[in-house]
Amino acid sequence: MESRPQESNLKEAKKLLPPPAGAACAPHPPPLKSPAFLAWCQLLTVVCFLLVPLRFFLYARNLSSPRLLLPRLDNPSRPPPPSSANTITDSCSSGLIFVYDLPTAFNADVLAACDELNPWESLCVALSNGGFGPPAGELAGVVPANLLPYWYSTDQFSLELIFHRRILAHQCRTADPSAAAAFYIPFYAGLSVGKHLWSGDAASRDRDSALLLRWIKEQSPWKRSNGSDHFIALGRISWDFHRSGNDGWGGSFLNMAGMEKVTRLIIERNPSDKKDVGVPYPTGFHPRTAAEVRQWQRFVLNRNRSTLFVFAGAPRPQVKDDFRGFLFKECKRAGKGTCRSLDWWKVRRQNRSSAAMRLFLDSAFCLQPKGDSYTRRSMFDCMLVGAVPVVFWRHSAYGQYEWYLPGSGEGREGEWSVFIDSREVRNGTVSVKEVLEGIGEKRAREMRERVVEMIPRLLYAAAEEGLGEGMQDAFDVAVKGVLRRFRGAVAPAA
Repeated sequence: MESRPQESNLKEAKKLLPPPAGAACAPHPPPLKSPAFLAWCQLLTVVCFLLVPLRFFLYARNLSSPRLLLPRLDNPSRPPPPSSANTITDSCSSGLIFVYDLPTAFNADVLAACDELNPWESLCVALSNGGFGPPAGELAGVVPANLLPYWYSTDQFSLELIFHRRILAHQCRTADPSAAAAFYIPFYAGLSVGKHLWSGDAASRDRDSALLLRWIKEQSPWKRSNGSDHFIALGRISWDFHRSGNDGWGGSFLNMAGMEKVTRLIIERNPSDKKDVGVPYPTGFHPRTAAEVRQWQRFVLNRNRSTLFVFAGAPRPQVKDDFRGFLFKECKRAGKGTCRSLDWWKVRRQNRSSAAMRLFLDSAFCLQPKGDSYTRRSMFDCMLVGAVPVVFWRHSAYGQYEWYLPGSGEGREGEWSVFIDSREVRNGTVSVKEVLEGIGEKRAREMRERVVEMIPRLLYAAAEEGLGEGMQDAFDVAVKGVLRRFRGAVAPAA
């Protein structure tokens, strides 16, 4: 649920962290009871007393310095691609992008503490390989063998790392802020707040965000625009950043003074906030070329789909009238030849990717109720393998991902999805099976073709330069959309 450096890079990053408290005050003492022992202790006390405020002074000084560079494997201090360092080429006609070199406290140091980002487990493996996670070897025999190297166990909350790596290599990146039309803030806000979401200390959830805003408000580009030409990628849902007051869930980053004009690329947007732009959840397929994407599209399009619909999820019996429970019952009533279900609690965690992949590949439709919020990463998992999503709340898809999924406000949602009102399923007036059977094989095939056509825009490529041949992935669509927005042009059509 949540790009990390590889292990060797992680060790290097951790070397940059301050030493443990008192570590600087620990030379070998004289032998106990020696005449010099008492004098040594007194001297050590004075030295440590003086070092504490000095360390705080240096930390505060670093936060105010715009010259601090982010230590990463792919070297963010490297110059932008030569073709676009300071000039607008044909491919950069919408403008150039300046990427801030933030103090490491806002990204590298957050990542270096990957052991502490989740209260239940380390995230170091999940955030490895630049945010893609470990290779998904369990998919051997499920996906074409030559494409297996491009499948990973990607955490759904890894957007910030994936986006940062790609934008550092973007052909329209410039080292000259005066030449830029857009300014990217590589703050790992989602990883930062995620560490404290289950803490009762609201101040801890806001500390890094407040420091980031204090730092960036001192930068010249910000002072010129007050953030209106700035953008950021956020790897958690909008509600994790929208706390009001000291009580309630999440941090208050998006409610802080200074954030009201910043464009946020986020995996689930607040439908009432026009500065939120929904982007796809990271999924497990990260191809390098357009040819690999086309091969995958042919594979899923020609797949024999023996099951009408499927549902993968975790029932929540502790929740009154749990809708997932209704869907499990719907599936059981439909019969095994028509519906198959997958209960997450009954599948070993390391086998879930392969189990869900097999399920979606064999089905024409996949049921997508709400997750912990309106959206689910599972919707993108199922579309990535060519299954047509069935949604039960409009906010789960429509109006969420307008740059990616066609039809919001235009009545085109039916090209690639089926909507069934959750209330009608609950009260028994509508049968999921009957609705889907009524679509017919020909129409279902047309919908699947539309879903498969959209696949490139729903994934994040592994190649820093993108997929090539004019094929845009989710990152390309987002950057193009931001630049068009800042120019006042119409948003990109899905």
